[in-house]
Amino acid sequence: SNSLKSLSCMHTIEHIGLGRYGDPIDPEGDLKAIKELKRVLAQEGYLLFVVPVGVARIEYNAHRIYSYEMVREYFKEFELKEFSLVDDNGNFIENAESELVKTQKYACGCFLFK
Repeated sequence: SNSLKSLSCMHTIEHIGLGRYGDPIDPEGDLKAIKELKRVLAQEGYLLFVVPVGVARIEYNAHRIYSYEMVREYFKEFELKEFSLVDDNGNFIENAESELVKTQKYACGCFLFK
């Protein structure tokens, strides 16, 4: 617990609990995994959290897509240091405005928390 000063989770959480890769079906699988990330991250540690973002939904058993607000709520006890986005056209937008996510179908949200 609280042992890792730096942790990255990139394109993993959105798959947990959907059964696509042999894991058991668990509608809260992603939330359980997020709880575990928070448990192992050290005080004042950094977490790079990368997930698909856009209008929130589940695409069958392939993956989840999260809204910006969902991710912020999941990590509300952390400070968001930076949010960057790879938009639907493949453009990298450093320090992106959160409102841009609402215009995306399947973008890549890069959240750096402390």
